Amino acid sequence: MRLRDLKGFGPKSEEILAKVDINTVEDFMAIDPFELYKQLKLNVKGTGLNSIYAIIGAREGIHWQEVAKTRKEEILYQLDDMGLAPK
Repeated sequence: MRLRDLKGFGPKSEEILAKVDINTVEDFMAIDPFELYKQLKLNVKGTGLNSIYAIIGAREGIHWQEVAKTRKEEILYQLDDMGLAPK
């Protein structure tokens, strides 16, 4: 299985994740989703909230929009604790 085979991911996702040395599904599953988002935020221009929703969705096999709809508040609190919440 490749990263592009995960729910909500594709070739572009693989390119973006490679920029932070995530090249396999094993790499992706081994890193905390919020730590991965932090790395993307620091290294990939244009990384926004949809990225964390997509990361969580891909890990859990659900669409990112479902994550955004049902867990947005919880995710924003976590990002705020990390100093990464949007202004």
